[in-house]
Amino acid sequence: MNQPRITRPRFPKGHVEDPQSLLPWRHMQQRLVEARNYWLCTVRPNGHPHVVPKWGVWVEGRLYFDGSPDTRHARNIAENPAVVLHLESGDDVVILEGVCTACGKPAGRLGVKVARAYTAKYAALGYAPAPDQWDNGGLFEISPHVALPWDDCLPSRPGSYSMGNEQGQFFISTYPTIRL
Repeated sequence: MNQPRITRPRFPKGHVEDPQSLLPWRHMQQRLVEARNYWLCTVRPNGHPHVVPKWGVWVEGRLYFDGSPDTRHARNIAENPAVVLHLESGDDVVILEGVCTACGKPAGRLGVKVARAYTAKYAALGYAPAPDQWDNGGLFEISPHVALPWDDCLPSRPGSYSMGNEQGQFFISTYPTIRL
């Protein structure tokens, strides 16, 4: 994944008057790698939101999670792939907006990389999937388009990050907005 381009977001008057620094992209990547729980928001067929906590792993600039294609969130994704993902903290925030797809059988060494990341993170909690676990489906990938991070130092740390990928621009702000 390319490094995002940093820009300043626009704030309403009085919100952030004199920003002093930016949250670095490496901080957001670290948060995405280390998070234990992720809140996944999908859209029901009737347009109402649906939110569920998920375990997942950040691998090569994408967030992977697994589960049955029969769950409410998986059925929502099949109808509308637009998702929002939020980490647990309200003080050190990372929100991703993007598109989620069912992976099918992971290509190449992706299954190995995802299984290793899951095992490193969740084995102590009793979950260590084999690389072939998703050969018949059940693995989902979020390709982020926008990341909205900030920390409890928001008044002094706003900024934005932009980067191109095959799906277009991704914008990040710190209050960055990051386009991946």
